[in-house]
Amino acid sequence: MSFNIGFPGTDLKVTGIDFLKSQNCRLHHTDAYNIKNLVVRRGQPFQLQLNCSRELRPTDKLALRFGIGENPMKIRGTLMSLNPMRQPDFSGWKVSIVKNSGQQCLLSVISSPWAPVGKYTLNVKTGSDTYKPEMGDIYLLFNPWCEDDVVFMADEARRNEYVLNDTGYIYVGSAYNIYNKPWNFGQFEEYILDACMYLMDKSGLKLSSRRDPVLVSRAMSALVNANDDNGVVMGNWAGDYSNGTSPMDWIGSVAILQQYYKTQKPVCFGQCWVFAGVLTTVMRCLGIPCRCVSNFNSAHDTDENLRVDIYLNEYGEKLTSMSLDSVWNFHVWNDVWMRRLDLPAGFSGWQAIDATPQEQSQGMFQCGPCSVKAVKEGDVYLPFDGKFVYAEVNADKVYWLVKKVNGKDKFTRISTETEGIGVKISTKAVGEDRREDITSQYKFPEGSEEERESMEKACSFIRSSRMATHARFAAAVPRLLSLDIHPPEPLPKTGLHLEITNKAALHPGNPLELAITVKTSTPGKQVINLVGSCQLQSYTGKVEASLGYVKETVELKGGSETQIPLIIGADTYMKTLASVEDEVLVHVTAIAEVQGTDDKLTKEITMPFEYPPITVQMPETAKLNEEFTCAFIFKNKLNMPLDNCKLLVEGLGIFKMTTFDQGDIQPGRIIKSEVICTPTRLGEKKMVAKLTSAQLKGISAEKKITITN
Repeated sequence: MSFNIGFPGTDLKVTGIDFLKSQNCRLHHTDAYNIKNLVVRRGQPFQLQLNCSRELRPTDKLALRFGIGENPMKIRGTLMSLNPMRQPDFSGWKVSIVKNSGQQCLLSVISSPWAPVGKYTLNVKTGSDTYKPEMGDIYLLFNPWCEDDVVFMADEARRNEYVLNDTGYIYVGSAYNIYNKPWNFGQFEEYILDACMYLMDKSGLKLSSRRDPVLVSRAMSALVNANDDNGVVMGNWAGDYSNGTSPMDWIGSVAILQQYYKTQKPVCFGQCWVFAGVLTTVMRCLGIPCRCVSNFNSAHDTDENLRVDIYLNEYGEKLTSMSLDSVWNFHVWNDVWMRRLDLPAGFSGWQAIDATPQEQSQGMFQCGPCSVKAVKEGDVYLPFDGKFVYAEVNADKVYWLVKKVNGKDKFTRISTETEGIGVKISTKAVGEDRREDITSQYKFPEGSEEERESMEKACSFIRSSRMATHARFAAAVPRLLSLDIHPPEPLPKTGLHLEITNKAALHPGNPLELAITVKTSTPGKQVINLVGSCQLQSYTGKVEASLGYVKETVELKGGSETQIPLIIGADTYMKTLASVEDEVLVHVTAIAEVQGTDDKLTKEITMPFEYPPITVQMPETAKLNEEFTCAFIFKNKLNMPLDNCKLLVEGLGIFKMTTFDQGDIQPGRIIKSEVICTPTRLGEKKMVAKLTSAQLKGISAEKKITITN
């Protein structure tokens, strides 16, 4: 640029910049970020007001220089030098003069909708003078409001939910009994945006790659777990959390990300819902629409043969040590929303990503983004990690009976279940505090023609890329080395049917009153050998204790049924409940065999314990910066004391995460804790509380409050 500089003493100098933060942030939906700097979204205009030593003239040299990274350079696309008097440069950024009046000049800047996301420094060059403003770092985010951004989401209600909602639910429990775990995502809280920028720098992503949500979301799925890269959360499924915080004790992402940003060391400890909660925070904070997804009866198929082998002993008890495959009661991952320019047409929209370190992908514990549409249609060859995600929602369960014969294990295949994996796939509904079932987004209806075609397509891709079976599997354990598509098993010729129910609520401290119902629908007399077992297991399917079994031979006439009780005394499981640091579920398995036929049937069910509630008492509205009292009330209605109780409380914009020791709570005792809250932000807020003890790992409650001026 060569312009006349003007007369001596009249060189243009910039003396100040007003970032017009309140106006820009409101228009860019970034006013909730708790940060002093300007935060804007790419592809959308924002205004800056320059204060100058004199009025700006057409002949003046003036350049706004936006740089990202340690050594910004024009040739790398990391330095944009914008002159309002010239045509836009090749970078796709533009600057124009809105108003030039006296010593003030109002400028409008539009970044490229494909600009790298991150922290930019701004300085203004006028002739030989460079003005570097205080607070000159500007944060540029993805923009779901901009049609030219690949993360564009058309619906306002969905943007409010998947980008701007800082609270929500993660669905846990079992397919038999789903319940919500309130979670504070807190993407706007202090230091969270800086923590995300630190993760972007730590990811090793080239600056030019930080424009692409495919690469950014994949990198973040790796960095939210501590494996490989000293990322945010250290996973722990071993049951000993003495060196950190139990995964059951978190109620949000804020404390985790703040601690990580402060110490730059992994935070101990997390399990799948913690990884998913933190990854939701990171994605929403960066501006990528994101939701938590809970898959019930989720297959962890280590060898990609679309089957999970389940081994049972002669009492029907599960033998988890025999298989590296497992079925988790639930597994939580994330979906992120984007156009996939790297894939054929038709695979944009929701993409699955998963930060829980289960299997390595390209040498690291990362997973996705994997097109949900591709999973549904069986196009598992598309990047990334389609085969693994497909198996999580589609694998078959094959049951084996293991008996000792002459000192050696003998394996008999009992049955195959083709419809039990990947059920009730759940996320929080848009704008409502309820569960939305999104199974149909991941799968065609079980047994439909489309489902069969999808399965055949997926199997053809998986079969062609199968590696040899992992050598670490014991040769004694039977496994299918080929990949079969199992048609649904024909119903037993004898019309055999099994049901497992609980006769009374599963309250810790009470006997577990369970029942197995055997039915037959064909005429004639049948003699049935039945075994049923009850175990306690963690949510990953790991058996923590075998509590008891029933073994009976029953005689049924056509069309009749009988019910066999399975009752477990409280003293049988109380010690396990207190000694295991994980939340455990009641797992019941039944095997029925019709004498004189090959008819065998297996049925299993997992049920969480039921807990007394916490009540949250506070006003429905409160005034900004004015104190109000919030009370938490809990009555121990169980027939047992609760030892070493802790109450965890957090309300975003109301009350910082705090833990209160409550000691032991005897049966019948009521505790009441009060906190004084001073709201710092307007709008609808939530108070979240959780009670944990040696015996119970998580009773949650929440209440909404509206903060007004």
